[in-house]
Amino acid sequence: MAQRAYYEPGTNGVERLPTSLTMFHASPLLMRTAHWHAQVEVNYVVQGWAHYTMGNHSIRFHKGDLALFWGGRPHLLNDASEDLVYAGGHLPLVHFFRLRLPTDVQSKLMQGAILLTSATDVSDALNFERWNKYARSGDPMKAGMAVDELLLRIERIRFDPYTLLPDTQSMQEWGGMDHHASPIVVRICDYIADNFREEIDSADIAAAAAIHPKYAMSVFKKSTGMTLNDYVNLMRLSYAQALLMQDDANVLQVAMDSGFGSLSAFNKSFRKIAGMSPSDFRRDVRARPSAPIDKCLVLDERLN
Repeated sequence: MAQRAYYEPGTNGVERLPTSLTMFHASPLLMRTAHWHAQVEVNYVVQGWAHYTMGNHSIRFHKGDLALFWGGRPHLLNDASEDLVYAGGHLPLVHFFRLRLPTDVQSKLMQGAILLTSATDVSDALNFERWNKYARSGDPMKAGMAVDELLLRIERIRFDPYTLLPDTQSMQEWGGMDHHASPIVVRICDYIADNFREEIDSADIAAAAAIHPKYAMSVFKKSTGMTLNDYVNLMRLSYAQALLMQDDANVLQVAMDSGFGSLSAFNKSFRKIAGMSPSDFRRDVRARPSAPIDKCLVLDERLN
């Protein structure tokens, strides 16, 4: 009996590209190790079912379900039907905070809630397939239309029944964003996306957004549930996760290339999200069978 192959972060995978919008339409491989990435993930189940473990809870998506969740929390696809096909995209925060969604939805997604709707129809299956083909066409106009239409489809969720899971009543409430905060968060995310591998601090970020550092920290925390430092580290850790998969990866070099100023800071941050050291993570993942997977197409994050 052939040994089963599993998905692992690749050199050019979504983990390596935390600032990019990616789109996919594929039969995914199961995962043996949770991964994370600094984008909101959009999943539409074309056929079959998929079972995810996300933090302390798990959820199964069925054919016709459309779901959004924050990929910055470790999650894994640990079971699925043999005929599973799913489609969707990974949205950097610079796109996510431009969406016209209810503020409580954006805030709760950033806290770890999952938005789930079954209010879909046959047109969604056709559209997700077309968007993926447009994105892969090599035609910039078609690629741009794919992104625009995907974002509009997500915004349309607010007009149909949807659920936020798990029970969000138990989640900490911080009030969500107001309409003044969203453009500021977009400017902050834009700057961090361009500079997360450099030595930056709250003063640099605030200056780029043309606001006071204390206000930058306050509005970002209120909108995302993360501190500025948490988000910068998440971008770096997503990038580092993929670098660790390279055969010649040196942990110290990965730390430096990802923007960490020291190996100790890298180890501490990595342990916090992965529950193990970077060296153990690399050794653990490399010991497992893998297979190539070409599920994502990278689109320029400035398309929209």
